[in-house]
Amino acid sequence: MAWDNKQEFEALAHRLLDPLLPLFSPGGARLHAGDTGVTYDRAAVGLEGFSRPLWALGPFWAGGGRDRRWEALCQAGLAAGTDPANPEYWGDPNDCDQRFVEMAAIACALIEAPQVVWEPLSERARGNLVRWLGAINGHRLPGCNWLFFRVLVNLALDGLGRPADPALMEDDLRRIDSWYVGDGWYTDGPPEDKPQRDYYIPWALQYYGVLYSVFAARRDPARAAAFRERALDFGRSFAHWFDANGAALPYGRSLTYRFGQAAFYSACIWAGLEPLPMPVMKGIVVRNLEWWLSHPIFDRDGVLTIGYCYPNLYMSERYNSPASPYWGMKTFLILALPEDHPFWSAEAAPLPPEIASPGVFAQRASGLLFQRLPDGQVNAYAPALVERGGHGQFPEKYAKFCYNTRFGFSASRSYAQVEQTAPDSMLAFVLPEGEGGMTYVRRHSEEYLLRDDRLISRWQPLPGIRVVTELIPCEGGHLRRHTVESRVACTAYDCGFAVPGFRPDAKNLAQGHDAWARGGGLSCSVSGREGEGVVLEAWPNTSLYTPNTVIPAVRYAIRPGTAVIETKVTSAAEAEG
Repeated sequence: MAWDNKQEFEALAHRLLDPLLPLFSPGGARLHAGDTGVTYDRAAVGLEGFSRPLWALGPFWAGGGRDRRWEALCQAGLAAGTDPANPEYWGDPNDCDQRFVEMAAIACALIEAPQVVWEPLSERARGNLVRWLGAINGHRLPGCNWLFFRVLVNLALDGLGRPADPALMEDDLRRIDSWYVGDGWYTDGPPEDKPQRDYYIPWALQYYGVLYSVFAARRDPARAAAFRERALDFGRSFAHWFDANGAALPYGRSLTYRFGQAAFYSACIWAGLEPLPMPVMKGIVVRNLEWWLSHPIFDRDGVLTIGYCYPNLYMSERYNSPASPYWGMKTFLILALPEDHPFWSAEAAPLPPEIASPGVFAQRASGLLFQRLPDGQVNAYAPALVERGGHGQFPEKYAKFCYNTRFGFSASRSYAQVEQTAPDSMLAFVLPEGEGGMTYVRRHSEEYLLRDDRLISRWQPLPGIRVVTELIPCEGGHLRRHTVESRVACTAYDCGFAVPGFRPDAKNLAQGHDAWARGGGLSCSVSGREGEGVVLEAWPNTSLYTPNTVIPAVRYAIRPGTAVIETKVTSAAEAEG
């Protein structure tokens, strides 16, 4: 695609959405995209499938787009889904209900395109819709980005001249403001409860803040200005998360939303904000979309799957339904731009030199230490600063030592065997069979220190073992220095990245203290001063990037007492294209 006109972006949105049309219920209120389970009821799952396309359709209609099929479906679905007497009724919400999440897309569409989403409805349908949306003001919401859903719903209700709750909206906004930690960054809830910084900042808190800055510019100009200023700060920093090839850093939860990774920059372009020059932001959005379209993320009917670079339930969260991936349609907010907006004809420019040049950058507000290598790879050294418990597989999504845009990371099948754990970029402790034989890794850090040239963390994989790890970027990769205090004898594997297997160029080697693996144009080597080089054959479908991988590692014998382990990890990527 040339990406030099609005029609190409509209065509892509329809390519993503039109395969859903045959999957809607007769009344249009529910979408059936699959049969996998989730933590909410089937009515809410069907509502999710109805609402998430609206993240693109609302802007499409706002920008003058017309599609009779989607317009009729939306109007029929809103009438049926909010009518308690209709068999397709979405249901009365309860506290912390998934229905509140899906209300946000409907609210934004009401604000953006009332001529499609509101005005054609009958008075009865309007009354039902208002009543159903208004339920969000009578229930408890989780203390996280969900508070913005209530803000957006109240903005929509107020804009339609219907009853809203401005006092509750103000309280929600004050709570959100209390999570701001500086340099454009928030935490997704109180920092003491949810310390991690992930994509919920760009595609949720910052995204909704930009929406609010436009939707509420007249009624709340001071707060709108604050949100815009924070977006400018954030946008300059967030560019470090993107590879020059279009990939965004695979890190954190909800990665099945895929190209939602670039939605923040779409919001900035839509709102007239330039944390980076507009051609640079267009380049980030376009390359990210192209990167995703180069991977098998659709089923045979063209419907997005749960997974990352391919269908994969192992990496999913308990709140991922078959329709969840369409949260990524937020990136198509740019469709609201008029036909003559300069964005459409602007070049898709590369990342600026201050971002793209090789070097190390300590991003203190996110807690990550970034390293960009000469061959384009982006390494992000992570502190394992994460809430306890979480939504599943948080050690894999937040606590690996290094996350890389070319290699991805692995989500464990189990901790019963090291190959099932697939502990790429981790120090994995394996107890003897007589003591259970289980594998233990860093789950969270008790404390960490981010310096300009390294990241240090203190952690405990299991009772009886304490570790202090220094991650020190160096030429081609990084050095790991682990000080291990142990009361138990066990085996430890200091693992490199997961390298694609079953490729024509696949080759593995383990010799002495070293191990090396190559595949798919990628290679990773690990080298220890002691220990034994090995190559682990990870279980299939553990990697987010490719179904089969091997992991080079150095295996160390851990004895009671204190020991210092040093392992060097380097990686290389062949030139693309």
